[in-house]
Amino acid sequence: MLGLGLGHGDLFRHVVAFSPGFVAGAARLGRPRLFVSHGKADPVLPIDRCGRPVARWAADQGYDVTFLELDGTHTVPDVIRPAAVHWLLEGEA
Repeated sequence: MLGLGLGHGDLFRHVVAFSPGFVAGAARLGRPRLFVSHGKADPVLPIDRCGRPVARWAADQGYDVTFLELDGTHTVPDVIRPAAVHWLLEGEA
């Protein structure tokens, strides 16, 4: 879904990605802000091959990226949901 948000960045000002694996799609429109979180012990999409490179790539491409590494696996912990909502609302101010 990260690729969908980046491919339609002219429609989406903010994109939230929990444990992204890669960025699909070739076209990139606009410059949405990105919130990326990933569990350090994710056995499904390991952070070293997925979350960290995705966040680094986006930052290198000039996107405004907030990247949070979490103690955990391939889940969205209770503490991350309010952090993502706060980040989203902060961008609306």
